[in-house]
Amino acid sequence: MVQKKQRLGEQVLRSSSLIVKRRRRRTSGLGSVEEWDVRLRVFSPVSVRVCVCVCCRLMRAIRVKEFGAPSVLRLCSDVSVPQPGHRQVLIRVHACGVNPVETYIRAGTYARKPPLPYTPGTDVAGVVESVGEGVTAVKAGDRVFTTATESGGYAEYTVAAAECVYKLPEALHFTQGAAMGIPYFTAYRALVHKAHCKAGETVLIHGASGGVGVAACQLSRALGLRVLGTAGTPEGMKLALNSGAHLAFNHREEGYTDKIMEATEGRGIDVIVEMLSNVNLSKDLQMLTFGGRVTIIGCRGSVEINPRDTMAKESSIMGVALFFATPEENKECAALLYAGLEAGWLRPVVGSQYPLDKAAQAHHDIIECPGAAGKTVLTM
Repeated sequence: MVQKKQRLGEQVLRSSSLIVKRRRRRTSGLGSVEEWDVRLRVFSPVSVRVCVCVCCRLMRAIRVKEFGAPSVLRLCSDVSVPQPGHRQVLIRVHACGVNPVETYIRAGTYARKPPLPYTPGTDVAGVVESVGEGVTAVKAGDRVFTTATESGGYAEYTVAAAECVYKLPEALHFTQGAAMGIPYFTAYRALVHKAHCKAGETVLIHGASGGVGVAACQLSRALGLRVLGTAGTPEGMKLALNSGAHLAFNHREEGYTDKIMEATEGRGIDVIVEMLSNVNLSKDLQMLTFGGRVTIIGCRGSVEINPRDTMAKESSIMGVALFFATPEENKECAALLYAGLEAGWLRPVVGSQYPLDKAAQAHHDIIECPGAAGKTVLTM
């Protein structure tokens, strides 16, 4: 009988007759990957030799075994490298974006909870390691970014569905690639697929200095909108202006909504892209013009509103979740993003960067920081 024993990162196969163990470590710029090649020779009573070969590649990854505070994000060094299935891509991760929604999921307060244990992370950038059957758009060695993953992006390797993998232009660094997937695709969905923005309308990006906010500013300007943005620090306001906002306001200042209304000459806002609706939604509804729309991208709790504010202007409130975008809608978005990269108006802005083992700190900071300044990214 053969038993498998794992201790201190070493795997041993035992038999009643003989133990043979071989261990190999492969080191790359991403860290070490353990490769096991264990051969066991078992002698039968009739002297027939049998050889068994077991090979397992291990990687570092963040694992969540219970919902809770950032401390539940644990770095494990003995996670098996996933293998791509049909129409899937295995990616060697160089950088992974950190999104506020991932903190809600980790805390167990989000509507959708993954089965435990799990690895967080959706928007990675890296190099294709291998592809599964049926994948033709990318191949091993291609630089890519994703809008979703199957196995989680806070890891040295991840598997993603082929339809969620896009080629990363050579002009962009991997950290910028990790700032592409969720921010730009979400902003495009909010502005185009949900709010149906038209050139000449006025849009307010309520939280314009974070990853999605910067993307929304750049996209809005490219779509011919008049862009107003808010941020919580002078640096954030400057970033919003540099990203395409015509005017920027400090949403920590008393009376800032009055200044926004003055900027519209009392007419109001056509579209608001809202990053913190539990704080701002009631004020948003009062700033809208007739037929105005609020798109909800971020929320950290409940909020009380007066429904009469929507009736008086026949305004609309709509939620935005990239999870529900169709492949066709994402292809449409990708086409505009590639055009923006070629034209030069699309410029992903990377904010704070953390090594993989500081994922818990990244989750703390993205919620507690006084003001966002670009996309938070984990590096491998």
